[in-house]
Amino acid sequence: MTLRHVAVGVDGSVVAVRALDWATEEALRRGTALRIVYAVTDRDEAGPVLASAAARVHERRPGLPVETRAVEDGTVRAMARESGRAVLTVVGTRGLGGVTGLLVGSVSLRLAAHTHGPLLVVRGDHPCAGGREVLLGLEGDADADAAAAAYAFEEAGRRGTRLRVLHSATHRHITPEPTSPVPVTSLDRQRKACDERAEEAVARFGIARPRQEYPEVDVDSRAVRTGLAHALLAATRGAGAVVIGAHHRAGRLGLVAHTLLHHSHCPVVLVPTA
Repeated sequence: MTLRHVAVGVDGSVVAVRALDWATEEALRRGTALRIVYAVTDRDEAGPVLASAAARVHERRPGLPVETRAVEDGTVRAMARESGRAVLTVVGTRGLGGVTGLLVGSVSLRLAAHTHGPLLVVRGDHPCAGGREVLLGLEGDADADAAAAAYAFEEAGRRGTRLRVLHSATHRHITPEPTSPVPVTSLDRQRKACDERAEEAVARFGIARPRQEYPEVDVDSRAVRTGLAHALLAATRGAGAVVIGAHHRAGRLGLVAHTLLHHSHCPVVLVPTA
C-alpha cells in the first residue's frame, strides 16, 4: 500500500537539492513519507542522482520513510501525475528538467498550470523553519479562494504561526481619484464606509469555515485596493510561505500566480480547486 507522501522533483542541480530539503521538512511536518522523483529519458541515468538524494535525506532526517522513483517522461507530465497522488508536491524554480539555469517559466510555471494537488514552488532564501507567518491571497474566485483558505489555515495551524490574509477589495480604484470641486458630503462618507464594511464581510465569509475549524490560528485580514499581486509580493518578504488558489483557465495562470512565481521572496503554494 502506498503511504501518504510528499513528492519532490530532483535532477541533481543545486536548486533541486534545496527543493529536496524543503520537501523533507514538509514531510516531517505532516507525518508522511517522502517520494523523490527524477524524470529522465533513460532510467539507468537516474540511479546516482536518486541515491545521492536519498542519502542526503537519511543523513539529515534518519527516521523519515523515503521512496525513490525514476520516470521515463517529461518533467511537467511526470510531476503533474505525482501531484494527483501526493499530499504536497515540491519543485525548485531553476534547474528542474536537466538543464542548469532553466528559467521558472519553462517548467515550474507550466507545472503550476496543470497541478492536481497542492504545489510548493521553492523561492527566496528563507530557511525551511523559522516561525514566519503564512500569507494567503484571495482573488474573489469562490472555489479557488475556498481551497486556498482551507490549505492556508491548516498550514498556519501546523506551523503554529499567524495567518495574514490579503484580499481584493470589491470596490477599488486603480488610480487616485482627481480632486472633486464638490464637497464630500456625509452621505458620501456613509457610502464609502458601507462599501468598506461590505468588502470586509466578503473576506470574513470566505474564511468563515476554516476559521471555525482552526480557532487557534491568529488571523489578520485586510482588503487591498491597489493591486493584489503587488501587495502580496511585498508581503512575501516577511512570510514563510504564500498560498493562493490555482486559477486554471485553459492551462493558464492568472496575474497573481505569475507575479509570485517569478518574484516572490518566499515559497509559493498553489492550491487547485477540487
